[in-house]
Amino acid sequence: MGLRLYDTRRRMVRDFTPRIPGRVSIYLCGPTVVVPPHVGQIRSQVSFDVLHRWLKSNGLKVLLCRNVTDIEDKIISRSLSEGTPWWRITGSVYRSFARAYAALGCLPPSVEPRATGHIPEMIEMIEQLVAAGHAYESDGNVYFAVDSYPDYGSLSRQQAAHVRVTEENEWGKRDPRDFALWKRAKPGEPIWSAPWGEGRPGWHLECSAMARKYLGEEFDIHGGGANLIFPHHENEMAQSQAAGHSFARFWLHNGPVTHRGEKIRKHVRNPLAIRELLDRIRPAELRYYLASAHYRSPVEFSVDAVEEAAVAYRRIERFVLRVGADLGSELPAQFSEAMDNDLNVSSALSVVHAAVGEGNTALDAGARDEAARKCRSVRAMLDVLGLDPMSETWSRETQLADVAEAVLTVVRNLAATSARQGDHERARIMERQIEVALRKRHQNRHSALTG
Repeated sequence: MGLRLYDTRRRMVRDFTPRIPGRVSIYLCGPTVVVPPHVGQIRSQVSFDVLHRWLKSNGLKVLLCRNVTDIEDKIISRSLSEGTPWWRITGSVYRSFARAYAALGCLPPSVEPRATGHIPEMIEMIEQLVAAGHAYESDGNVYFAVDSYPDYGSLSRQQAAHVRVTEENEWGKRDPRDFALWKRAKPGEPIWSAPWGEGRPGWHLECSAMARKYLGEEFDIHGGGANLIFPHHENEMAQSQAAGHSFARFWLHNGPVTHRGEKIRKHVRNPLAIRELLDRIRPAELRYYLASAHYRSPVEFSVDAVEEAAVAYRRIERFVLRVGADLGSELPAQFSEAMDNDLNVSSALSVVHAAVGEGNTALDAGARDEAARKCRSVRAMLDVLGLDPMSETWSRETQLADVAEAVLTVVRNLAATSARQGDHERARIMERQIEVALRKRHQNRHSALTG
């Protein structure tokens, strides 16, 4: 069948063929490094990591550019309110994102450009747009002229005349819908020199300039969260195509993660921050939870859902570790068909679970060779999803869990021995300590999930 992906611009699932045979170029909107990542932001990276792995498993070379937005209004606002240099905030927050990506088993990008390292490319692009009549300077600011681009609104399916205004209607704009390419200097803000005076780039421009530098004027896939479709991706597409670039051939967007029916907000102290959740949820189980729903579907984060996902993953994990067969190289046809169908991971996982069930049946019947064959197949499928318990990413975590369980067993045995030797008080103390430790762990886990 071949890979088919849902293209947001076309509003349809269509055949995906790389622009250059054997190579796939992807631009993924990375983090705005203003506060540490929460579970909603990381879902996007996990979703596109599955795409990355599936493309590689099909023998394609992937050039993945994931940017870092390290200059933007919210970053500056936090810097000014806290009295902390913007670069100190972005450096610290970037490291928290990097740790989160690694903890969740995401493959590193081919290139990870920072916006502040590409100011000359942004200035060059603005000059092109001004020269072509698609942008204009006004009192040190430069704006993109929306009415100069007839296709504006085609990505988000909005009529240009009724597009909602997302920026302040600053003095000097010709049209309230116009958006900033360059913002003139303001007190306390970081600044760079440009032909229009000192200032800084607009957020939307940053991605267009970096995508062009690393992927060229046309590339295969532009990805990101559905919340970025408008205005960010709409503006990206408009300014890039107005500058004469074909830009992205496919637009892919993952669904949001909500909590108690509401959008998860960016806060410095967030109970759904990844660093908080990973203190109480195994990373592999969190990845399984985030990857198991279709990437375009919304996900409601809840205790019950995470626990259900954890139980499902542990069932797979127990089988793989019980058999311990080598990583297989062949994938079941049903699994590949599911993945080719717009990355239908939920259907793909049903194939995994069926194979686990058959493998356990074989083990119970003493058919070790058949069980090993199933295990090799299961590991091959899990490898595509970034969830193989025996991979380098997760094997150390599994070993630590085994150590913790072994220590708990030893303590329980010591308590039992003390009781047999007549030291019942010592036994009761040890049993109470175990109960307290387990109860505290459960309470911490529950509070992390419920926020």
